[in-house]
Amino acid sequence: MADLALQGIHKTFGSTRVLHEIDIKLPDGEFLVLVGPSGCGKSTLMNLVAGLEEPSGGRIVLGGKDITEAGPADRNISMVFQSYALYPNMTVAANIAFPLEMRGVSKSERDQKVKEVSSMLQIDHLLERRPRQLSGGQRQRVAIGRALARQPQLFLFDEPLSNLDAKLRVDMRAEIKRLHMRTGVTTIYVTHDQVEAMTLGTRIAVLKDGLIQQLATPLELYSKPANLFVAEFIGSPSINQFKATRDAGGVLSLPDGQILGHTSPGPAGAVIVGVRPEDMELRDDGQLKGKVSLVEPTGPETYALVDLGYAEITVRMAGLPSMQPGQAVRVHVPPSSVHVFDAASGKRQ
Repeated sequence: MADLALQGIHKTFGSTRVLHEIDIKLPDGEFLVLVGPSGCGKSTLMNLVAGLEEPSGGRIVLGGKDITEAGPADRNISMVFQSYALYPNMTVAANIAFPLEMRGVSKSERDQKVKEVSSMLQIDHLLERRPRQLSGGQRQRVAIGRALARQPQLFLFDEPLSNLDAKLRVDMRAEIKRLHMRTGVTTIYVTHDQVEAMTLGTRIAVLKDGLIQQLATPLELYSKPANLFVAEFIGSPSINQFKATRDAGGVLSLPDGQILGHTSPGPAGAVIVGVRPEDMELRDDGQLKGKVSLVEPTGPETYALVDLGYAEITVRMAGLPSMQPGQAVRVHVPPSSVHVFDAASGKRQ
């Protein structure tokens, strides 16, 4: 196990820069999640760490050793891909043992390691099967087992669950978290799924257009997003947002003239107000007036889409409250739950 430092990493393809001066330091044992929309640069950054691509500038230091120019085989890194990348003509046992065989590990040691890893991942009853005889979740466990058998200094997971169905994704997510708790190996995990990011990561790096928008713990990202992009990306359903005007005293006024009841220090002018759906309540004394446009019951909770006239917002409520489209409602916004962003830059204020 080892710490990892990415120092001033940038990457260009031709005249296009896809990563801009990435600086991240992972202490030994951290689970860092790289999250962001398609094309933001997260998989490119993963490939640079793995040695599959060369950075255009900057350094990669693993366990105190500069590995920027080292080949993939010399980095002591294990990578788990979205496609599993198993050898179809080999048994599960042979797939797990193959990296060890390539490194000249004796057969007795290989067999022992296969036994240990397969037992940990609960696939010891599958060792004589071939990949085509396995389910998606079983194949993913084999791919993880092959990576684990090498006893790497660093784990890299590149969207490993995206090919699985919803229930299996939840199960495998829990397995990966348990695996990290057992092994303590420093890990980087790439995903576009913010739920995976929030549940797995010790810290999360949110990327957009090759730039880190915020690097923080899941709780910090959720409660204090650095800008409107992070606020929109983290949380499901997405954060509600609407325009407001701030006066010299910091009082926020809505487009219909209502006062939000929250003061926000800063220059007078236009701002964007963000409030998460779970922080809102339907109450007779609510500041926001609107009509229900859609009701989405999910069982344990209900989403109500409310048309305010100048914006449509989502209110998340427990249970199955009785309401109908067209119903007039008032929405209460607790002052402590209001996020304020600069209307021009999107930065948190």
